[in-house]
Amino acid sequence: MVYMGLVMRIVTIVLAFAPLAAQDFSKLSIEKVAGGFEFTEGPVWSRDNYLLFSDVPANKIWKATGEGKFVYRENSNGANGNTFDAQGRLYTCESRSRRVTRTDKNGNIEVLAEKFEGKRLNAPNDIVVSKNGHIYFTDPAFGAQADTRELDFYGIYHIAPKGPLTLIAKTPGRPNGIALAPNGRRLYVADSDERSIRVFDVDGAGKATNGRVLVTGIDGPPDGIRTDEKGNLWVTCNNVAVYSADGKLINKIDFPETPRNITFGDADFSSIYVTALKSVYRVRVDVKGSVQY
Repeated sequence: MVYMGLVMRIVTIVLAFAPLAAQDFSKLSIEKVAGGFEFTEGPVWSRDNYLLFSDVPANKIWKATGEGKFVYRENSNGANGNTFDAQGRLYTCESRSRRVTRTDKNGNIEVLAEKFEGKRLNAPNDIVVSKNGHIYFTDPAFGAQADTRELDFYGIYHIAPKGPLTLIAKTPGRPNGIALAPNGRRLYVADSDERSIRVFDVDGAGKATNGRVLVTGIDGPPDGIRTDEKGNLWVTCNNVAVYSADGKLINKIDFPETPRNITFGDADFSSIYVTALKSVYRVRVDVKGSVQY
């Protein structure tokens, strides 16, 4: 167990059973693996067997291993969402600098996006990279971010390998979490204002079109999204809600703090790590996450 040394306490919860293929949600253990932060976000699991996550107000990215937690990056420019690509490079949505960056394994940082049609982005929030290198991210504006934005819309964007930044869609509410289906042919985006999940079809060239609402009436503003190998959606809201690929609610997991974002992790990719306000939690599940990198 990677986080044995970090576990601060275990909370066992009993949930009403609902079928999730072979998964039994009747009894789950929630482990608090780290705490004492200001506002945790952007968890991502590295193939090198560690977890990264952001503490947005503290302006840091943290690294958690079996040995403990360590500051991975100071002065993170308000890092929020993070992800890796197939080459192990880190992609980060920097909400304060209003840009998307890529960090190679030597620590060199490259700016991938900071303006659209000559105007600064609002505040990039969450990001996903496909196995073949297509980048998708959301650009809402929360709180004071809305007072200084130059664009008059909230957007979902795409950067093709060796291609320019393009706009996928302008959304009526603020887009937040983003994820791809296991086969990469669907793109899912949370809308925090509408409490919904939108889905787009992704073609062989990585272009996302045909946006439509898949899930409505989510219990609280949805934030982070991940998919598992079966195509189910794991969505952070007032809890962690699990939806089938066709948008039906399967089950939910309640946490001691409000979940904000989620990732699959551990060597077998069969744990969920949940950033929840001031803490990070881990739950072992009986399904593997969808590996996008």
